[in-house]
Amino acid sequence: MTTLTGPRLPPRSGGAPRQLVVLLHGFGADGNDLIELGRAWQPLLPDAAFVSPHAPEPCIQGFGRQWFSLTFRDPHERWRGVNRAAPALDAFLDAELGRLGLDESRLALVGFSQGCMMALHVGLRRPRRLAAVVGLSGLLVVEEGKGPDSLRQAIRSVPPILLVHGDQDDVIPVEALFLSTDLLAGAEVPVEWHLSAGTAHGIDEGALHHAGLFLARGLTGRSSA
Repeated sequence: MTTLTGPRLPPRSGGAPRQLVVLLHGFGADGNDLIELGRAWQPLLPDAAFVSPHAPEPCIQGFGRQWFSLTFRDPHERWRGVNRAAPALDAFLDAELGRLGLDESRLALVGFSQGCMMALHVGLRRPRRLAAVVGLSGLLVVEEGKGPDSLRQAIRSVPPILLVHGDQDDVIPVEALFLSTDLLAGAEVPVEWHLSAGTAHGIDEGALHHAGLFLARGLTGRSSA
């Protein structure tokens, strides 16, 4: 199994970490792409450590990394991909929590695009409930042809979930947001969502703001600095 690593930010407070936020990048990027989100959220989470691991595979595009290959020719490739990549991510989360002396109640996952797919897949299957999962410009992956009943049977814990999407996204269309929220609702998983008006496949200031408040609420019980 590949051992993941990537850039880290220590707590802004200078003390020992009291929370951990793991940032999962998208297809063709690497951990450096998202670590700056941690700097943006440090005022809300001064006691949190941030880490943004590089995905385990070189991207088939020839640059960056991928959690799994995407050719868009096989309707089953996302499902196979999230399942294949999940053990390495789970092992990374276990190692980070152990290293910092924290448990899942102090852990949040934030994923962008393909990283969102991984955050949702793993976050719902951890044996203990996470503090928060934020999915940015991505979707919930389920087995082709299966629906909420299949998802419900796979869920091991139900963390607070926020999904954010741009209404002008031309990579993963905004319909993915509504399909994902419907699947989660059908599996009896509460979910909040935010639509970023005029935003393509990216993270605007509104998304950054709403996600930061959501993380602070889940990790500290506070909704503001």
